[in-house]
Amino acid sequence: MQDVVDAKDLGRALCVITGASRGFGRAAAVQISERLRPGSALLLVARSGEDLRMLRADLAASKAGKAGLTVECVVADLGVKEGVDGVVETLLKLRSSEDFDHLLLVNNAGSLGTTRFAKTFTDMSEVNSYLAFNVSSPLCLTAGVLGAFPRRDGLRRTVVNLSSLCALQAFPSWVLYCSAKAARDMTFRVLAEEDPDLRVLNYAPGPLDTAMQKEARTNTSDDRLRNSFADMFAEGQLLTCEASCAKLMTLLLKDEYTSGAHVDFFEI
Repeated sequence: MQDVVDAKDLGRALCVITGASRGFGRAAAVQISERLRPGSALLLVARSGEDLRMLRADLAASKAGKAGLTVECVVADLGVKEGVDGVVETLLKLRSSEDFDHLLLVNNAGSLGTTRFAKTFTDMSEVNSYLAFNVSSPLCLTAGVLGAFPRRDGLRRTVVNLSSLCALQAFPSWVLYCSAKAARDMTFRVLAEEDPDLRVLNYAPGPLDTAMQKEARTNTSDDRLRNSFADMFAEGQLLTCEASCAKLMTLLLKDEYTSGAHVDFFEI
């Protein structure tokens, strides 16, 4: 077992965040940067180069940026091999430049996908494309990152998967999203079993006020489910990304969760 993390910070860390350009990923980049020691580095990954550049500028102007935080951005489609490989290649360059004591990977990137009833999915290529980005990508990226940073004395390694209630509960017309989230949870549960040296967390951030939620309350095929999302929005029941990310920071700093566990925002 590794020593309990100092609750004051995340160490001199190299942190990789996917889907970092907006929403929860952006909030994670900001809040993690505030909890890193000097000499740390952030590797931010997203499809939108413009949004990444804006985030990088904001971080450079922050207290952490002025203290010397290194921020690298990779514009990549993680649904294809070239995208994942590009992230790992950039990571290897950062590895050689600093002596880090903590590797933190936040697998945040994901998509809602087409919200139709299961019996309408007859095109395997459509399903495979969705699963490539939402299931294969985080597995392969995690494998590449851990391969670049094998176990060694003095190095803590933490892997976070952005999960969902949908990993545990079936929602009508959300067969793609529920299936992907369930598969991702199991992927990282297996990883935790295979490598007790790792700290692995499946974090369900709760109902967030994001573009994905707007998509859900607009396009979901099941009327009851779509209306429930619309009601949550109208009644102000959605969470901000910043509030949910603050709970994740608490989990990471205390480091008391069971590795591989599924932990929901409302359980903290």
